Amino acid sequence: MGNSILDIGISGLSTAQNQLLTTGHNISNADTPGFKRQQVILSTNTPQSTGGGFVGQGVHSTTVQRIYSQFLANQSLQVQTQSHLLDSNYAEIKQLDNMFAEVTSGLSPTLQNFFSAVQDVATNPAVIPSRQAMLSNAEALVARFQSMDQRMFQIREGINTQITSSIVEINSLADQVAKVNQQILLAEGAAGGQSANDMLDQRDELISQLSKLINTDTVRQSDGTVNVYVGNGQALVVGAQKLSLQAIMSPDNPDNLTVGLIIGNNTVQLPESQIAGGTLGGILSFRSVTLDSAQNALGRIAITLAQTFNEQHQLGMDLNGSMGGDFFTVPPPKVISASTNNPASNITVGVSNFSALTTSDYQFSYDGTNYILTKLSDDSSITTLVAPSGITPLTLDGISVTGAAILPNERFLIQPTVNGAKNIAVDIADTTRIAAAGPNRTSAASTNNGTGIISAGIVNPLPLDPNLQQPLTITFHTPYDGQYDVTGIGTGLPATNQAYTTGADISFNGYTFQINGNPAAGDVFTITPNNNGFADNRNALLLGALQTMNTLENGTASYQSSYGQLVSQIGNKTRELEVTSKAQANLLAQTEKSIQSVSGVNLDEEAANLLRYQQAYQASSKIIEISNTLFDSILRIG
Repeated sequence: MGNSILDIGISGLSTAQNQLLTTGHNISNADTPGFKRQQVILSTNTPQSTGGGFVGQGVHSTTVQRIYSQFLANQSLQVQTQSHLLDSNYAEIKQLDNMFAEVTSGLSPTLQNFFSAVQDVATNPAVIPSRQAMLSNAEALVARFQSMDQRMFQIREGINTQITSSIVEINSLADQVAKVNQQILLAEGAAGGQSANDMLDQRDELISQLSKLINTDTVRQSDGTVNVYVGNGQALVVGAQKLSLQAIMSPDNPDNLTVGLIIGNNTVQLPESQIAGGTLGGILSFRSVTLDSAQNALGRIAITLAQTFNEQHQLGMDLNGSMGGDFFTVPPPKVISASTNNPASNITVGVSNFSALTTSDYQFSYDGTNYILTKLSDDSSITTLVAPSGITPLTLDGISVTGAAILPNERFLIQPTVNGAKNIAVDIADTTRIAAAGPNRTSAASTNNGTGIISAGIVNPLPLDPNLQQPLTITFHTPYDGQYDVTGIGTGLPATNQAYTTGADISFNGYTFQINGNPAAGDVFTITPNNNGFADNRNALLLGALQTMNTLENGTASYQSSYGQLVSQIGNKTRELEVTSKAQANLLAQTEKSIQSVSGVNLDEEAANLLRYQQAYQASSKIIEISNTLFDSILRIG
């Protein structure tokens, strides 16, 4: 009996000691990141069968168990990775929003100043200081385009840096998870399958840190290890083995770094669409959805402004009596050959309709049968069975592929507007080359007897007729029969017996004018070159009118309104991300609070446990003391 009581006392003493140690461990790790509260699980020893029934034999510690909810842990990973995606996306787009929303240094005031200078030239076409102010404001406008593009390039470079640093951190965490997996495997094997609680906490914390960087899924194995998958199911850690990610140059766009997976001696690009969480997913999403579109949108404004201004400028005459040339440099589309292409492969791309340009990038590819031009923003495409040429171009949204030397399964990235703001420039340095005047002048003979009035006329859209400035004479028949003859040099001249309709367009040699009123027999009207037209402002007025003309988005938006739409889109998206990131942060806080309510250490509760286990320890000590007393009594009887 003495030994039985002693054993019971010792078992109680041992379990109380384990409980005290575990409680102390909980208290000391109350502030340790990722620590889960632990408790000792007790079981009764096998009772002894006697004639009077089963007599208890004390207690023993079955295991030390983590208080842990797998459901809450998985929920936390999902909420956390989404929260960091939104936070990183918001942090990046906020930079764009600050740039575009700046009232004094944005594009809007510079654009307004330029067209105000154009209007000043229209008011004072012969005044050199007015012309110089127009050139100076054009240079300022170009500098503003280039400055904003440079800022977006810096943001892109910053994203590349963040991708590199994030991947280094992901690889480090994956390596640590694999090592802890191995340690858990060995520790639990040596302990007969008992849980290595502190190592499990350490691994969970590493996986939690990993989920902040990239969307992460875990699968627990029967041997206690955990496999970690990133993206849409790509294994990163398998047991004690780990794979590595690498920041690689995008095969389609060398300006961008992207994510590759190292498999043996090869590196395979992971589709960016699969990286849908964490800081890494956030910056990749920002770049593909917002930054690329914003840079393209700004470039589209610059390219369309340059092209439409040039087209109108070429229809005027400068102070030297020459037809206007290009006022701005129009940047061509950027074409990038995929890194897997044959170096000799190439395509020819141009813009056939500047008004139809979008903010999307495009891909031209050849599958061995079809030549395919794809709009990447919505994956819409057009195909042809014959290689595009100048006669049979492949055209989509104003982008025309007019030549292709390409092998099967090769592809090219086409960025129609990405370099628009970067490479726009002013092509004129001489103020006399500003084509403010119209190239021709019209007049009525002083001997005319009718009431006919001839308009100043306008030049037809490009290309210019080579006979544009050839003199023309319009003479009404005598006797008057409602007809006139046109004499001069040009296509279709002389033209006789032309029917007259008041106010109707009359076009010859690429020049259109009207005669209104009632001409009389023999009345003569002439069109002659505008020699010495220093005070003529007709083309300057047309240049100024471009400010409010809808020249973008298929004729639905002006330069200013298109830029306003861009600013609005960035601002609305920034506000949306600000609200959703705060909401997600609140959800994450609630999830973490739920985890703490289950797994966190409550110091008040642990302090009460200390007193309870102390009393249990003292009571077990008393049992041992009584056992010794009883045993001594038996010895004295003997």
